[in-house]
Amino acid sequence: MEPDLATAPELTGVLDELRRREPIFHRPEYGTSRADFERMTAADFWEIGASGRRYSRAHILDVLDARRDSPEPDVWETFGFHCRRLATGLYLLTYTLRQGSRLTRRSTIWRQLPDGWEIVFHQGTEVAAA
Repeated sequence: MEPDLATAPELTGVLDELRRREPIFHRPEYGTSRADFERMTAADFWEIGASGRRYSRAHILDVLDARRDSPEPDVWETFGFHCRRLATGLYLLTYTLRQGSRLTRRSTIWRQLPDGWEIVFHQGTEVAAA
């Protein structure tokens, strides 16, 4: 039933780079300010949350501002990474995120730019109990 999620050998370097950036907005070494998150995301970035709701870039940036102003412990674990090239300079990264008892599948579309990486789209889907 599960797909074969083997990353092509030529994408190992991209996989390693992107894995270090996930989960997005939770890696302080890539930034913590609104300006950092703006640089990290495409102007037309949007996401679909685990609830199925769609969120604009502006909304996500506002949520990140509020999170920074009232930090709470966020213990998480990532695993099962897979990278796939969608087009030249455009990559789909998928993985699983465990936050306490909550398990979600994550997908992020990343664009490689001359000066770094940019997030184009993100989705989190909660894994249903078996």
